[in-house]
Amino acid sequence: MIIIENCAVATVDAAGTEYADGHLVLDEGRIVAVGPGHAGRYHRSVRRVDGTGCLATPGLVNTHHHLYQWATRGLAQQENLFGWLTTLYPVWAGLDAETVAATTAAGLGWLALSGCTTSTDHHYVHPAGAGDLMAAQVAAAGEVGLRFHPCRGSMDLGASRGGLPPDHVVETIDDALAGTADAIDRFHDPAADAMVRVAVAPCSPFSVSPELMTEAAKLARSAGVRLHTHLAETVEEEHYCRTEHGCTPVEYAEQLGWLGDDVWLAHGVHLDDAAVDRLAGTGTGVAHCPSSNARLGAGTARVRDLLDRGVPVGLGVDGPASQEAGQLGAELRQALYAARLRGGPAALTAREALALGTVGGARCLGRAAELGSLEVGKLADVALWRLDGLGHAGIDDPVAALVLGPPAPLELLLVGGRPVVERAELRTVDERDLVRRGRRAHRALLRKARR
Repeated sequence: MIIIENCAVATVDAAGTEYADGHLVLDEGRIVAVGPGHAGRYHRSVRRVDGTGCLATPGLVNTHHHLYQWATRGLAQQENLFGWLTTLYPVWAGLDAETVAATTAAGLGWLALSGCTTSTDHHYVHPAGAGDLMAAQVAAAGEVGLRFHPCRGSMDLGASRGGLPPDHVVETIDDALAGTADAIDRFHDPAADAMVRVAVAPCSPFSVSPELMTEAAKLARSAGVRLHTHLAETVEEEHYCRTEHGCTPVEYAEQLGWLGDDVWLAHGVHLDDAAVDRLAGTGTGVAHCPSSNARLGAGTARVRDLLDRGVPVGLGVDGPASQEAGQLGAELRQALYAARLRGGPAALTAREALALGTVGGARCLGRAAELGSLEVGKLADVALWRLDGLGHAGIDDPVAALVLGPPAPLELLLVGGRPVVERAELRTVDERDLVRRGRRAHRALLRKARR
């Protein structure tokens, strides 16, 4: 049993309950009490954590990422999405299981240090002979200790058939579907406290054929897993869909069976009113990636409009090759800033930004009953942020301090009650080893690309 007390608590429940001086009690991986004041006496072995100067929130939920891109950060710095992809596809063609294991561990370790307890990953590059990439990812996630939602991605529409990726990095439809089914069979866990859940995730309209999109949706629904893809990220994609398919990206997705309450879409930047209404009417979620959208000059998502219409919206870091900072905690502030640049100073509050990064993400992943808020019965995934340092001095509102202030160090990060970060240091893995492995993966991948 773990008791956290003497801290501010932002539960992010439906009522927005907060305590200026509160406590949490965690037992057997779940929250068993949350409230004001001290926790009281317990007659069992208890670890008590003094949270003086701290704010407790739900652990953050990352709804979109490409962890393999850790090995290609800092490249194609002035390109839009299509130019960035065509520059990097030949480099990613050299991926193998060792590189994917190293980048997954490094990326998840860094996410943990920014308050993330649950992360997706969208891996869609499967070069021939690369080895068991999904197994490498799942093992690395287990090593770091985060809840992991690997999305088995795929591409079958190479350049010779009008797609964007080169032919040598795409799969056949049969291979893509077989690899996806295998990932579900081996790794998906439907249990409420699951550490690994698999989603079906063909990459995008410009790299996947309609046939693969349609068959992948059928596979996902027959297996009872969620669906994920990129959609409406750039004006170039909008033009591609209108030229190739005679419709908008959202209309195209609907034609293929890719809208529904079991679907969440990455980005959703270029949406007209009809598209927003269709997402709302079908319960389709959106992974908002403000820093990546800014890095690539893709635009600013209509987050206020999406929220007002009831669309589930979570936050995503996106791949570290288009968002080199790679931190989820910082995306709270970026989401607030992006919304206000689009809609003015009242477009998004600090508490709404925190909700995007917690319960909003849990809704996108279909886990709002288990994650995303500090409520009795939910999983003990908790971030305890230290806000009593110089950088936050004088900001009396702890949620505003977290969202608007500088990155807050973590006093404690728990996943199912297990410490992953303590006093701003990883406890499950050696950070220095992650650095070494990440550098080695980066150098090896670039060497392959130069051959």
